[in-house]
Amino acid sequence: MKIIISNASSEPIYAQIGKQIKTQIISGDLKEGDGLPSIRKLAKELHISVITTKRAYEELEKEGFIDTVGGKGTFVAIQNKELLREKKMKSVEDMLAATVEKAQKLGVTYQELQEMLSILYDSNEE
Repeated sequence: MKIIISNASSEPIYAQIGKQIKTQIISGDLKEGDGLPSIRKLAKELHISVITTKRAYEELEKEGFIDTVGGKGTFVAIQNKELLREKKMKSVEDMLAATVEKAQKLGVTYQELQEMLSILYDSNEE
């Protein structure tokens, strides 16, 4: 599991950790049942407070992304397949919305954007 903390970001460190773990779960890099480092171990690896790591894990647990089993550790939660698909779709929608906004600012037409998407999509299938 790779997590990069940015001291320049206005986003709190616990939120940066949570966001990156969520992204790895949604993308499939972390799978159901995969173990996560202990709170102490992750804090040590990232050179941050144990309290910050604990808060990140608590937030992830509240959102249903991870489960903590006493004496065993913290694991990626078993995801509701439909909910996980919905989260993946939302992630793609967010990226597309940003792309559409940028394309509009640059004067790219809908047809041009659609053609670009079609070409890129087809080239990735090969």
